[in-house]
Amino acid sequence: MASVSPLGMNQNEIWEAYTKDQHKITSRKYVSTAAIVAELPRHAADQIAVLRNSTANYQALDNSVLYGLLAARNAFKMAGWDKNSHFGINVGSSRGATSLFEKYHEEFLAKGKSSTLSSPTTTLGNISSWIAHDLQSQGPEISHSITCSTALHALLNGVAWIQSGLTDKFLVGGSEAPLTAFTIEQMKALKIYAADTNADYPCQAMNLNKKQNSMFLGEGAGVICMEKGVQNNAIALVTGIGFATEPLQHNISISTEADCFQKSMKMALQGMDASDIDVVVMHAPGTIKGDQSEYNAIKKVFGSQMPALTTNKWKIGHTFGASGILSLEFAILMLVNQKFINIPFVTSDGAPQNLRRILVNAVGFGGNAVSVVIEQR
Repeated sequence: MASVSPLGMNQNEIWEAYTKDQHKITSRKYVSTAAIVAELPRHAADQIAVLRNSTANYQALDNSVLYGLLAARNAFKMAGWDKNSHFGINVGSSRGATSLFEKYHEEFLAKGKSSTLSSPTTTLGNISSWIAHDLQSQGPEISHSITCSTALHALLNGVAWIQSGLTDKFLVGGSEAPLTAFTIEQMKALKIYAADTNADYPCQAMNLNKKQNSMFLGEGAGVICMEKGVQNNAIALVTGIGFATEPLQHNISISTEADCFQKSMKMALQGMDASDIDVVVMHAPGTIKGDQSEYNAIKKVFGSQMPALTTNKWKIGHTFGASGILSLEFAILMLVNQKFINIPFVTSDGAPQNLRRILVNAVGFGGNAVSVVIEQR
């Protein structure tokens, strides 16, 4: 696995960042207003700049493509795959080429004309197709947007393709570069964006006593190289998957007890006892209703056998379509290092001493829930 995010792009530095109680929030001026965001660190942004300038073709690409491409290169190398490996690619995005689309639309409004590359560089298929080009893959290429559960839906697709026998390997994940003035104003219009830039922890994800919404945006990408069976270099096993949707009550809401999460978690837990799960990495975006409804669903599913709960949103923000894969990376790192990472402003009943199985949740606008169980190799 590999990623590029506000935590960095090397697994050692990412894990070190997780073990500290500091968040990665900064404040940036967007047009006429300031907003808190989580940006890539300077060394990671520099690597993106090097990648962009490495060939003329890459100079016209959106950051969402370049983030995914860099993460894919690193994971591909770690997995020991090469151009002779037959593998599929599914790296999705909630919004795709956000910055480029806004740039080209502004250009059109000003000039009444559109640039030659405005269409091919702003399609959602842009990410997987350029990764396929860069890695010289011979397998299927899939791109999609299922809002904030996009990356974990990519994992579902990878599992399905592998189980179908059409391929033995799949590179899956999500990429998002949403830090634009228009995107942030959209979130502010929904009344869910964090406003308190002076707080020690501006995002109060999983704090069920918070009085205001505290979601904020981050950027980044993550990918996982999946293979059939148990390989010698496997770092974790996918042992349960679940998915569900629920009827919409509102464009951005899910039900009070998150029926979609209840269904997806129960599906992922088939053949397991509730006590088999040591940790749930929650979606928990930092909104009042979103955090509470997911917690209600977990209580419904696990009852008196509640696992430890955590999330990474307070630290790196909500990365939309990439959030699920970054949560999965978080879970894998906890398994590998055998250490539970708590949230500094949430009281815990005690950290599990041994980590064997972790459940990861993601959900997006429209109640598209995905739950994945990973197990220690």
